[in-house]
Amino acid sequence: MRNFLKTLKQHPTVAVGGLLIFVLALMAILAPWLGTTDPSAISPIHRTRAPSAQFWFGTDLLGRDVYSRVIYGARVSLIVGFSVALLSTLIGVVIGLAAGFIRWVDTIVMRIMDGFMSIPTILLAIALIAITRASLQNVIIAITIAEMPRVVRLVRGLVLSLREQPYVEAAVAAGASRTRIIVRHIFPNTLAALMVQATYICGVAILAEASLSFIGAGVPPSVPSWGNIMAEGRALWQIKPYLIAFPAIFLSITILAINMFGDGLRDAVDPRMAKRI
Repeated sequence: MRNFLKTLKQHPTVAVGGLLIFVLALMAILAPWLGTTDPSAISPIHRTRAPSAQFWFGTDLLGRDVYSRVIYGARVSLIVGFSVALLSTLIGVVIGLAAGFIRWVDTIVMRIMDGFMSIPTILLAIALIAITRASLQNVIIAITIAEMPRVVRLVRGLVLSLREQPYVEAAVAAGASRTRIIVRHIFPNTLAALMVQATYICGVAILAEASLSFIGAGVPPSVPSWGNIMAEGRALWQIKPYLIAFPAIFLSITILAINMFGDGLRDAVDPRMAKRI
């Protein structure tokens, strides 16, 4: 506990970013209780109302409460961000470890990964969603496929470096199996870099989902997400700026919190950065 508190004191960005992420996650979980109305409830008589005591963030073109839709939109963004970070990291670790230890696998896998990385994330996600259909699951799969090559390349590079270390050579000389070397000596030394990479992927995934939803290639319009809310309000943004401002503010805060947490985590786990601090 003392070491944990000492780490937070030395790296306050981890504490601030983690606190913001916790508050946003709590807001998403408690959305049914924090929301004032059903986010999909249409009320034409209340359309395009300005922010007031009744409608804190105003109402959209269909009379839906923007505040409730923004609160529920946090669920979509965080589900996409955490799911993509987890899936791409797990898949990337397995493929990266195999590519780093087996030469013929390395040759084949890295050429495929280079092909994926040559295409921008958004374009690749749009192409994959166009093949299927717009849904939350397909958005997660598409962004995972687009981000997974970065994890593969990171893990593969770490494996190539770590397997030349004296303790790994000693394990090989002692007759340890390849599986034991990977599990006991290689994989644990990749965790620090993987945690930092996962936070980066989480932020990129949230931003990618919002971008896809904004252009109509993400989750269906019936699902409240920050990208959908901004897309529906862009027609009146000059006279009703709150339709875009509130979801954009929450999106910016979320990305900022994740980036702060990732930067602080990098400083905490990198020994060279820790000595510099």
